[in-house]
Amino acid sequence: MKITSRLTVAVHTLLLVSVFENKYKLTSDFIASSVNVNPVVIRRTLQKLKAAGFVNIKPGSGGAAMAKDVDKITLYDIYTAVDCVEGSLFNFHENPNPDCPVGRNIHSVLDGYLHTAQTAMEDELKSVTLGDLVRQLNKKI
Repeated sequence: MKITSRLTVAVHTLLLVSVFENKYKLTSDFIASSVNVNPVVIRRTLQKLKAAGFVNIKPGSGGAAMAKDVDKITLYDIYTAVDCVEGSLFNFHENPNPDCPVGRNIHSVLDGYLHTAQTAMEDELKSVTLGDLVRQLNKKI
């Protein structure tokens, strides 16, 4: 199972906005050309990022600008803002057979490990800020 691409699209979008907001008008078309997706995807992403307080969007084709310091936005913040996962990262198969000893016990032996794995991933996302990525990116461009 994969996490949706919403996280990477949102991070790409925020990196573009933070790096180029003083150089270009950051419209959904401009951002979409870099992300290589339909501008509608970017507009939806920007709405979620705006709702989270990360960006401001000027009406019409005014473009986007950062609303929050990049060092105060973690990858986890972005991950939750764009709804990459609802609830558990791992989608458990429905209705294991309660008459089977494995089916009857699968949750009790596996759920804890899956929860631990999701927590570890989320803790890692909490340890990286958008500012960390901006600084890495600036060294490359």
